[in-house]
Amino acid sequence: MSDVRDTGDPLALERQVCFALAVASRNVIALYRPLLEPMGLTHPQYLVMLALWERSPLSVKELSGLLQLDPGTLSPLLKRLEAGGLVRRGRDSGDERMLAVTLTHQGRALRAEAAKIPPAIIERLGMELTELEDLHGALTRLITAANHAVS
Repeated sequence: MSDVRDTGDPLALERQVCFALAVASRNVIALYRPLLEPMGLTHPQYLVMLALWERSPLSVKELSGLLQLDPGTLSPLLKRLEAGGLVRRGRDSGDERMLAVTLTHQGRALRAEAAKIPPAIIERLGMELTELEDLHGALTRLITAANHAVS
């Protein structure tokens, strides 16, 4: 069997952006798991909380847009966070048709514990902050390009 890496094969697994992204995503999210478990959060729930810690209240539509998740995927996450006492869902006083998500006192208090997560992830990765910031910038550009290509 020949080694496709030497041939410049455009179908070589190691050359696929989708493969690198999938493996990196799984591995990085796995680093978060032991940090989030004591907080009672999954990684998707953590992302919801990050958005709400940044600005709350948010409508489900706004939250869906920020997280780039469809409302059907977001709804069960919000239900579990509400059952855990971290968020409250209710009709927006400005627009009764909109469902607003707000942090509870317990949800706001959890932010102090979550502040320990970014430095712990940087330490676990063993990479320089500037490297991670450059990677974030490149991934943000990739997300934008992919979103434009799909629409």
